Amino acid sequence: MRLLPTYLLFFISLMATVTVRSQDTNIYPLVYELDIRQEIAPPVWHHTKKAFQEAQALHADIILIHMNTYGGMLDAADSIRTKILDSKIPVYVFIDKNAASAGALISIACDSIYMTPGSSIGAATVVNQKGEVLPDKYQSYMRSIMRSTAEVNGRNPDIAQAMVDPSIYVAGVSDSGKVLTFTPSEALKNGFCEAEVNSVKALLHHAGIDKYKIEKQQLTAADKITGFLINPMISGLLIMIIIGGIYFELQTPGIGFPLAAAVVAALLYFAPLYIEGLANHWEILLFIAGLILLALEIFAIPGFGVTGFAGVLLITTGLTLSLVEHVGPGTLDYDLTGLLKAFFLVIISMTLGILISIFLAKRLLESPSFHFSLNNRQLSTEGYTVAKEEYLSMIGKTGIAQTQLRPAGKIVIDGEQYDAVSQISYINKDSQVTVTDYNNGQLVVRKV
Repeated sequence: MRLLPTYLLFFISLMATVTVRSQDTNIYPLVYELDIRQEIAPPVWHHTKKAFQEAQALHADIILIHMNTYGGMLDAADSIRTKILDSKIPVYVFIDKNAASAGALISIACDSIYMTPGSSIGAATVVNQKGEVLPDKYQSYMRSIMRSTAEVNGRNPDIAQAMVDPSIYVAGVSDSGKVLTFTPSEALKNGFCEAEVNSVKALLHHAGIDKYKIEKQQLTAADKITGFLINPMISGLLIMIIIGGIYFELQTPGIGFPLAAAVVAALLYFAPLYIEGLANHWEILLFIAGLILLALEIFAIPGFGVTGFAGVLLITTGLTLSLVEHVGPGTLDYDLTGLLKAFFLVIISMTLGILISIFLAKRLLESPSFHFSLNNRQLSTEGYTVAKEEYLSMIGKTGIAQTQLRPAGKIVIDGEQYDAVSQISYINKDSQVTVTDYNNGQLVVRKV
């Protein structure tokens, strides 16, 4: 038997070593880490949902939430809580200073809770944006989900409730009249914390993991922009610009920039919602169909009837449904609470948009520094004149509407065409009209 050359033996040995090391690397647990370090709101929920999808695709062994938040919106927190409870991958939370209110709910949903020195968890009373405590029906719901969440993970449900309701007394833990908040040592003592640690490394060491690989969620610029645009406050502002721009353009036709602003706002409103899976094709089509019906009502059909009402209804419906996530397999499976919140957001934003547009139109058009003029000047020396006496002599005469008056249009009197405006409502084409006044170069008419 011939012996293998020395260099060949060395090569085989090296390849075996690399293979063993590669296998060792592959057996290290993969920890997927994401940050929740801001107010709990729809952007956080969508980033969390994306993180869980990525963790599952990477076959992660642990999902680690690095948390520092004072709380936020309950509906977004509840969505995150549900995602954690349904996760087949164990979820740990590392409370780096604060897990208040909605942050406490998310933390309690996790399989393991770790806290840094000086951190806290609790104070989950439901309040409004001014910090005022909301009525008991809101507290009752929060107590319920805090209790059920604690029960799922084997934690004391009475303690979880005491973090919401100051009237709940837990012997040796909380005094009646004070909302419960735990320090690390108190949370550790009462089963709401596994250990007090200084770092992620110490956390994983306590969990019995010394060799591991960490994959941190990386948010792209597009993710950050999308998260910013789906914030309810930004969505409300965009709705105001959409509706206000359209209304402003209708009141002052020919300006152009209000309509351009409305188009840009509509793109910024629907695009991120579509990317995040909130807005469906048919919801966007409802909005477009509403605009078409409204345009038909204004430019083709006199008055404001069924077409106009249907247009406004479809616009409102499209804007509202695009903000709400589906909770079931059906087309109309929406969360009722989220649907109502979205509806009121849309209605309030539309109303404010119209009011601001009316105010701006009046102020800008009456301002001496904001006016429109023709490129060419019509001078009296060239034969141009304002035949005021001729127009005044038309008062009392009758004629025929040559076009629809909505409210402005054209009429014919004694074979001559004149600009006219309807005194009351719209006037159909070919209707008989009577001149009642003259104002700003136009005859004022009413239907006979």
